[in-house]
Amino acid sequence: MKPAFLEYLQNHVVLADGALGSYLYEKGVELGRNLDLLNLQAGELVFSAHEEYIRAGSQLIETNTFGANYFKLREGGVEEQVREISRAGAQIAAKAAGHQVYVAGSVGPTGVKFPLDEGEATAEDIGEAFRQQISGLVEGGVDLIMVETFSNLEEILLAIRAAKTVAPALPLVAQMVFPARGMTVRGEDALACGRKMAEAGADVVGTNCGRGIDAMVTAVKKMMPLAREGILLSAFPNAGLPEMVGHRMIYPAQPSYMAARAGEMIKCGVHLIGGCCGTSPAHIQEFRSSLKIKPVRIRAENVARQPEKTPQKRVEDLPGGFLAGLTPGRVPIIVELDPPTHLDVAPVLTGAARLAAAGVDAISLGENPLAILRAGNLGVATLIRRDTGLQTIIHQTGRDLNALGLQSRMMEAHLLGIEAVLAVSGDSASATDQPGVSGVFDLRSYGLIRMLRNLNNGMNLAGRSIKHTTNFSVGAAFSFRPENPRVQVQRLEKKSDLGARFAMTQPLFTREAVEKMIDATSHIDILIFPGIFPVISARNAEFLHNEVPGISVPRELRQRLASYEQVADQRKAALEYTMELVENIAPVVDGFYFVSPLNKWEIALEFVSHVRSSGWKGSGRADKYCKPNH
Repeated sequence: MKPAFLEYLQNHVVLADGALGSYLYEKGVELGRNLDLLNLQAGELVFSAHEEYIRAGSQLIETNTFGANYFKLREGGVEEQVREISRAGAQIAAKAAGHQVYVAGSVGPTGVKFPLDEGEATAEDIGEAFRQQISGLVEGGVDLIMVETFSNLEEILLAIRAAKTVAPALPLVAQMVFPARGMTVRGEDALACGRKMAEAGADVVGTNCGRGIDAMVTAVKKMMPLAREGILLSAFPNAGLPEMVGHRMIYPAQPSYMAARAGEMIKCGVHLIGGCCGTSPAHIQEFRSSLKIKPVRIRAENVARQPEKTPQKRVEDLPGGFLAGLTPGRVPIIVELDPPTHLDVAPVLTGAARLAAAGVDAISLGENPLAILRAGNLGVATLIRRDTGLQTIIHQTGRDLNALGLQSRMMEAHLLGIEAVLAVSGDSASATDQPGVSGVFDLRSYGLIRMLRNLNNGMNLAGRSIKHTTNFSVGAAFSFRPENPRVQVQRLEKKSDLGARFAMTQPLFTREAVEKMIDATSHIDILIFPGIFPVISARNAEFLHNEVPGISVPRELRQRLASYEQVADQRKAALEYTMELVENIAPVVDGFYFVSPLNKWEIALEFVSHVRSSGWKGSGRADKYCKPNH
């Protein structure tokens, strides 16, 4: 029999499971299906997922009841089954757990907007919803209650009180989301939140989900004083920041990286460690091995899955102002500068001016990359155009505006003199640092490219004339993966067919990767600017590799940087590595796309100056777009 949970936790690190929801999707559940209802409709599937986590080493598993509350179930018309669904979820987990593994009853937020001033529900309504759900979990036989993924302190306190009312004898774990700087999206500090959760009755306090592992380590470090006071801490990180690949959400963090960061959090006082979104049994197995946690061995079976697709065709379009304005006979250069997270744009404007003087062809500006609030890229791009005369490439996502707003914004961009747009779907809104944000996605990258081509032809999406034509060079993002390029190359083919005339890649770090990319795309009539990201330290390289979607930093480079103790030496070695890469590929690339690390334009300036002083011409393919006698 398992010992009392809190008594055991005082003296041991307990390894929990990973992301049950995303793993069920991996096992073939169609996207959008109500996962909680699977407890009644496909209990064997839920049971098998629990078994796989247990086999991987989980000493605690969570019930498949995260959204099994009145408000969430009301969306599917099954709100009367709250107790039944919760009870079934607990029974399935208890059956898988046997006598050696703890079962935590998972309770997530209701989805009701806070503060409660919209009249949607009262605090009593929400408390009652939690009490119904927790009652079902207790009837099903859980060992403890886990209230998790709350971004609002007021709501999680209601959940804690409900748990202490329904099951005062059961241990209670309470976890909030702190996406950046150890704070909630409303600016509440992790330490203050942890203290209030403990005062309300939580036995273990901590954090789950959020913006990747690095942000979670920050939150845990803020909560360290609680551990010194004898309060137990928990941490369940996501497997990095998500990226949409095809119709799947991919989380990039490797199990070994996550396990190493988990070790950091354990040193900070975490006793209950597990995983959230994107964390699979493979991650848990690595946790078990690296953290020296003895596995619980129960029989399980693995499940497999997946293939994917896309067509191709070609249309002729005008190149747009950016491509037509390139200087023939030299390799084109784009440099990325992020708009600031505040209103002081002077450093960005200074950098743009210095880069313009050095011979850059365009400044690229992201639109709230990683869903972090920044000054609007259209306004910053317009200021750069005004001050320097440089072309600017604004990234336009489909995440934040509907189709009406997107067309209006692009018409505005044309009126302000913008002549290049990079069409991207946009990072998931789940990683945002702002409250109440959800993705719109009326249009994703394909739809945005089609929309921009329409505007270049003088029409809106409804087929009506806009009386003039825009002059956008239409760009596309290209995430080239040397080990498995097929799907992404097919996506680039389609983007080219829809009207994209240039592409900017995620960072590539080796000559071999760039040459493979050129070979794989030689049949596509589109200019490709490989992303060049000068990493600035070993820590920076590990963060990019494990937490930023689509970026893979070679092991040799990470190991090389890690061999230097001083950050200054790491930076010197990294810049030498990147300069060598630039020199190796300069004769064959269509152009360069330099990303300024941490917006340090001075670093990009070094590479721009070197490329221009060397006189490289690149592949020469851009010359066909240039206006005669330009």
